[in-house]
Amino acid sequence: MSSAAAPVTSAPETPSTTNAAAPTPAPAKAPPAAERVYAYVKQAVLERHYEGGMLLTEGELAEAVGVSRTPVREALLRLEVEGLLKLYPKKGAMVLPVSAQEIADVVETRLLVEEHAARKAVPAAPALIAELEEQLAKMVELAASGDLAAVSVADRCFHAAIVRSAGNQILDRLYEQLRDRQLRMGVAVMHANPDRIAKNIAEHGEILQALRAGDAAAAVDAVHRHVSWVRNLAQGDVR
Repeated sequence: MSSAAAPVTSAPETPSTTNAAAPTPAPAKAPPAAERVYAYVKQAVLERHYEGGMLLTEGELAEAVGVSRTPVREALLRLEVEGLLKLYPKKGAMVLPVSAQEIADVVETRLLVEEHAARKAVPAAPALIAELEEQLAKMVELAASGDLAAVSVADRCFHAAIVRSAGNQILDRLYEQLRDRQLRMGVAVMHANPDRIAKNIAEHGEILQALRAGDAAAAVDAVHRHVSWVRNLAQGDVR
């Protein structure tokens, strides 16, 4: 009796590996023309490349950014709403100087928010102290390089970190609305008073020292003296 041959089973085919190339990421889209003009002009105003009283024309801006005049008009209207420019039909846009009233208003608002935040920051979390130390070191480095616009940004970041630490999102948003005015004033102050840069850094050090020591009263006092000094500028316009 012959035995039936066992069925032959073939091994499953191993799928072949393919060396398919990874998909090429799509190139990042350039921002819309009006957004490019807006960012260009705003940065130039905040950093005082375009100073208070300067008249900007649509044609010059269109050529500088490489766009037509239509997006330039759109960007200038947006900057007028933000209080940085004043539009004059068929003439252009004038960069508005920083007025004495604006300085007084910003100082008053900053004191209300920052003194409250400094009081609530005590006892300061290690993460806050580390962030303040980083921003202070950055200010020293940037001041040595002469980049006043970047110093102003680091200065503002120092104070914003303390405000965020208070944990009040409404106050945080209110403070964020002061950002552009603070940056512009900061650059103006340092241009007009070069000796003030070292003093600003020293006062930031006093605020940091008070927070590190857990002394709420000293922190509030240091913030008050530091911010109130800007009121001296309210005697006249800062261009």
